[in-house]
Amino acid sequence: MDETTRLKLMDKNEKLINMVVERAKRDFPEDIAIIGLSGSFSTNDFHEKSDLDLIIINNTDRGWGISSVFILDDVGYDIYCTPWETRIEAEANLDSPMISCLVDLKILYCAKSEYLDKFNFYRQRALDALSKPIGKECLERAKKWIDTAKQEYANTLLSEDKGAVRYACGTVLYNCLNALTNLNNTYIKRGIKRYMEEVATYQYIPDNFADIYMLVLEAKSIEEMRKASYEMLKSILSLYDRMFVDFVEHPFPTYDNLSGSYEELWCNCRNKVIASTNAKDKSYAFHSALGAQNYLDEMTEERGTRKFDLMQYYDSDNLELFKEEFLRTMDEYLEEYNKVGRKVVRYETFEELYEHYMH
Repeated sequence: MDETTRLKLMDKNEKLINMVVERAKRDFPEDIAIIGLSGSFSTNDFHEKSDLDLIIINNTDRGWGISSVFILDDVGYDIYCTPWETRIEAEANLDSPMISCLVDLKILYCAKSEYLDKFNFYRQRALDALSKPIGKECLERAKKWIDTAKQEYANTLLSEDKGAVRYACGTVLYNCLNALTNLNNTYIKRGIKRYMEEVATYQYIPDNFADIYMLVLEAKSIEEMRKASYEMLKSILSLYDRMFVDFVEHPFPTYDNLSGSYEELWCNCRNKVIASTNAKDKSYAFHSALGAQNYLDEMTEERGTRKFDLMQYYDSDNLELFKEEFLRTMDEYLEEYNKVGRKVVRYETFEELYEHYMH
C-alpha cells in the first residue's frame, strides 16, 4: 500500500471515530461507557478495504441506538455494541474467541473514570487467567469447544446437501481452532487471515496439524469433507487426551473419598441388572448397563478408581454373560475398598441399622 492511500485511510478512520464519539457524547452520555479500537487497524495489519473495528461498550439497552451498518467508499462498516454482562464477561472468563477485543483494546473514549476502572477489572481478570500455567481450567475451556465440534461433526454425517456438509465441516474446524487456542492458554490476536501463523507459534499442536487443516479446506466431495472433519476432530481429541494426562492432577482412591460408592453401585445398579437380565428384557438390561457404566466412569473421574469397561460385555443375545461380567466388576470394585481398608456398610436386621443410624 502506498503512503498516499494509507494516509487517506487513516484520515477517514479518524473522521469515523470522531463521528461516533461525538454521537456518544451528545445522545448517549449515560448509555455508552467506552469506545475502543480493535482489529486490523489496531495491529497495523490492514489493507485498502479493511473496515474499522470499534468496540462500543454499552451500559444500557438504550445504548444500542448508536449502532449502525453502512457502506462507505466500497467498504462495509458495522458499528455495534458490546454489553458488559455478556460479551465482556465472556471475554474476561476466556469463554469467547474475541479475547483480544478486551485484552488489546486501545481506548479512544471513556465517559467516566469509573467505567475505565470497571474495564480494567475485566481486562485484568483475563490477563490473570492467561498468565496461569496450562492445567485443568484451560483444558475445561477447550473441552467445551471440542464438544461443540463433535456436534458439528454429527451434522456432516446427517446431511447429504453439499453446502450444508461443507458448512458443518468448517464449523468443526472453527471450534477445533478455538479448542487448540485454549489448550495453549492463549488467544487469537490478529484475526482469521493469520490463523495458521498464530497456531504455528503454539507449543502444543497435533502432529501434522497444517496438513490436516488443509484437508478441510481442500475437500471436494461430501465424503472427503466428512473424512477431513473426522481427522481434524480426532487430532484435537488426541492432543486433549495427552494433555489431560500430563497437566491435570488426577484423584486417587482413599478411605474417605470411596465412602458409600460401592453401596451406591449396589443400590442403583445391581438389582436392576439382575432383574433385567433374568427377565431377558433387552431394553431394561441395556439401559441398566448404561447407568452402571456411567456411574463407574464418574467414580474413575471423581475418585480415581480404575477404569471399568462394562459395555463391551453387553450382548442382547447373551444377557446372562453381561450379568456375570457385571457381578465380576462389582467384585473388582470391592477390591478398591479392600485396598484402602474400607468395609462395606451392611446390616442383617432393621434393628441393627436403626441402632447405628440413630446414634
